[in-house]
Amino acid sequence: MHTTTLHPPISAPLKQDAVVIGLVGLAHASSHFGHLLLPLLFPVFMAEFGLNYSQLGLLMSLFFVVSGVGQACAGFVVDRLGARPLLFVALGIFAGACTAASLVTGYTGLLLVAALAGLGNATFHPVDFTILNQRVSAPRLGHAFSAHGLTGNLGWAAAPVFFAGMGSAFGWRAAYLAAALLYLGIFLLLLWNREHLRTQVAQRDPQLHSEHDMAFMKLPVVWWCFGFFLLSTMTLAVVQSFSVSILKAMHGVSFEAATLTLTAYMLCGALGMLIGGFIAARAANSDRVVALAMTAGAVLLALCGTGWLGASATMAVLAATGFAVGIGGPSRDMMIKKATPKGATGRVYGLVYSGLDTGFAISPLVFGVFMDRGWYGATLLGAALVLLLSVVAALGVGLRTQK
Repeated sequence: MHTTTLHPPISAPLKQDAVVIGLVGLAHASSHFGHLLLPLLFPVFMAEFGLNYSQLGLLMSLFFVVSGVGQACAGFVVDRLGARPLLFVALGIFAGACTAASLVTGYTGLLLVAALAGLGNATFHPVDFTILNQRVSAPRLGHAFSAHGLTGNLGWAAAPVFFAGMGSAFGWRAAYLAAALLYLGIFLLLLWNREHLRTQVAQRDPQLHSEHDMAFMKLPVVWWCFGFFLLSTMTLAVVQSFSVSILKAMHGVSFEAATLTLTAYMLCGALGMLIGGFIAARAANSDRVVALAMTAGAVLLALCGTGWLGASATMAVLAATGFAVGIGGPSRDMMIKKATPKGATGRVYGLVYSGLDTGFAISPLVFGVFMDRGWYGATLLGAALVLLLSVVAALGVGLRTQK
């Protein structure tokens, strides 16, 4: 295919950029919403189908394994066919997964739903970042990455409210059908605005592109980026999976207060990303911004793990951790952009962001052992140490990126 590459415009009307950012943000929110399609109904599945925690954990492992492998592969397809077709396919798959979930009668059906949802989730990061990098004006990219991260957090926040409301009113099967209709609505909205999501593939001239499509995998910087995502996501997975149980065990915090703290962590993370967008738009060394933000987050998380703080202070500091990590989010995405070879956006983002899925899959296995032994403080300290290791990875990316 011989087409010209659509480079990011140097300047475009604010309204035009805002529409692109808004549409991509909605798509990203829908993918994060999809992360919680199954976990939110775990108590129901245990009661209805007699499942145990190991079986439920396997569902999420399957989700993230399929998503991670699919994400690495999806990047190649995005670079060859463009981002828009895969975005539409992904939304259709999510709608199908929700429909299937409304019909399940046992564990086998839930495994199918987990695999389908993981496949739907696989395309979003290479698709989103290819569209943003090609369609949004260069001076506004930092804000675009900020909005992208913020909408992802809002997708996480919306899912519990949606399923709690629809489930209590109409039952859990009807809630899944309503979620399928929600994905269909998003699909139709993006289809109506499809011209704003158009991307072009890189020109492929055999004389100029003699290297194989896999050549980018030889670049050390790509694997340093992968390592950063794997490590930083392991910490996020600890907070998402275990923080409620840790707060209850260490400080006797009520379930409601502990859950509210997790919500506060996510909302503070979204606020941090909003502020981080302004920083990313002005900072020359994205890797250093990321390193400082993650270091601050690690210190705060370690404070929570020491047990020195009381219940209220621990909850406040944990929420502040989300803010610190959130500030680094947009600069993280700028860091990946700077490390990406021309014409390989989809492939690089696909591989690098599969580190996120890998981190989500590994972390509960590692830190679940800590939790089973009652090492609650050590779980948070371990998560803080892993976040510090991600700082090393971020600085490694910076050293290997051409400024």
